Amino acid sequence: MRCSAMNTAIQSTHAQQLESLQSALTGFDPISLADIQGAALLNRVDTKYIIGLPDLHTILTGIIPDYRVLTINNTRLHAYQTLYFDTANFAFYEQHHNGLASRYKVRARHYVETDQSFFEIKHRTNQRRTVKSRVPIARVAPYLDEHAMTFASQQLPFDASTFEPKLWNNYRRMTLVSTTRPERVTLDIDLEYRWRDAAVTLPGLVIVEVKRERLSQESAFIRHMRTMGIRPLSYSKYTAGVYSLYDNMRTNNFKSQIRRVNKVLWGEFQS
Repeated sequence: MRCSAMNTAIQSTHAQQLESLQSALTGFDPISLADIQGAALLNRVDTKYIIGLPDLHTILTGIIPDYRVLTINNTRLHAYQTLYFDTANFAFYEQHHNGLASRYKVRARHYVETDQSFFEIKHRTNQRRTVKSRVPIARVAPYLDEHAMTFASQQLPFDASTFEPKLWNNYRRMTLVSTTRPERVTLDIDLEYRWRDAAVTLPGLVIVEVKRERLSQESAFIRHMRTMGIRPLSYSKYTAGVYSLYDNMRTNNFKSQIRRVNKVLWGEFQS
């Protein structure tokens, strides 16, 4: 199959999958942004999965009674634009690659549907909890303004003046909110990583993150994943973007997720 024909087949397959996904989402009751604030879970435990779009459709149809879907302006798929920062020698990337118990991500993010932007810091603690802190900013820019610099200096054991923009990450997200417990499930699709002239797109991939107060709580989504034989697997959009766009980055400890991503994408679009 010629390259152009392959690209056309991929685009057609992806369009059909998205149409099926949108149809599945209509089965969920809506929840507004105002109502979701009680399930913000800025201090939480996370469980992540890497799946393909057909698997997502199957999963969604099995959990409709258990969740509501975030709906903004009648839209259930929401666009996110993120700019990640790191030090010149990629200290945050190395923290993740080396599996440090305490590690950070630093980013500026624009939430397209609400037209809001925030400077955000995510801290994975040595208690295996994720703590997110953020402050509003006027816009996403390739530098830290004085407000963001002060905030970063208060939150991080790093000199914020050394931070550099490293990559853009765009994607679309649907957010499910449990009807019975403090739990959210975010499902990210249409991932794109960009920096300067380089770009990588992952059209058939879905990154799932189940966010809960405690690991001991039961989750309908996780229970469904177990039934389907899908195991959790860590995935960081920042580290994936770095090793996809930059040469000579260490990836030894990311090989399992790289294999899983390649398997999903190959399974989605092989001719």
